[in-house]
Amino acid sequence: MITVKRKKDNRVVRAFTHYLADIPNGVTIKTADLTQKVLLEGTPIGKAENGLYGVVKTATLTAAATAAATTITVKKGHNFKAGDFVMLTTGGKAYAITAIAAGATDPNSDDITIETALGLAGKTGDVLLEAASQATGTQSNFKYQPLALTGDSYDVPNLSNLLVNAWTIASVYEANIQPLGAAIKAKLTGIQFI
Repeated sequence: MITVKRKKDNRVVRAFTHYLADIPNGVTIKTADLTQKVLLEGTPIGKAENGLYGVVKTATLTAAATAAATTITVKKGHNFKAGDFVMLTTGGKAYAITAIAAGATDPNSDDITIETALGLAGKTGDVLLEAASQATGTQSNFKYQPLALTGDSYDVPNLSNLLVNAWTIASVYEANIQPLGAAIKAKLTGIQFI
């Protein structure tokens, strides 16, 4: 008996051109903070607690936001959730997310509502970053300091942490990864973005 199956292959577009140095034996990502089912290649990660690593959460603005805006429209596919603190840049203000809803004007976006305006205007393409805690002045900083990029895409398991490879020196096609923003790229001194 012959069985014929019809299947469509998806072409995988890789982000890395060269891998030069990684963290030996990989790192374990804590997945409790993640909301997406896939951890994408080129995701920035940093040291968390108890030997684990955490994802440096980012989201790309799909519409300009004024300095007084309490709702910021971002591209879907981010890992933010209510209770996370967000900032537009390090050394600025950071406030908690109170709600996330599907975009009112764009089905490919989410509207993130924060408790207080960040006091800084953002333009389309800017990157919203996760902050460590609330900051009402000029002291906001990353929750996890960017240290490496994940070298592959991984399915995120339920109720389990995730072992990934983590590259500290590499060349990456910037167009093939999620936008990182200047603050993250400044921390990843061993990564060459092309």
